[in-house]
Amino acid sequence: MSERAAPFFCPYCGDEDLRPSEEGHGAWECRSCSRGFRLKFLGLLAPGTAANSPATDGGTQ
Repeated sequence: MSERAAPFFCPYCGDEDLRPSEEGHGAWECRSCSRGFRLKFLGLLAPGTAANSPATDGGTQ
């Protein structure tokens, strides 16, 4: 098994000073902005799913 990927940037402030959190699997802390967040892999998308999703095209047709 390989090691899990780690985030490179804080999704809130963009800083790189991240540390794993004691809150559990996938939880991270940003030491720069004092925010905590959790990452979760949802799965692979089927080819073409993201381009045809109503969430990505604003829901207009």
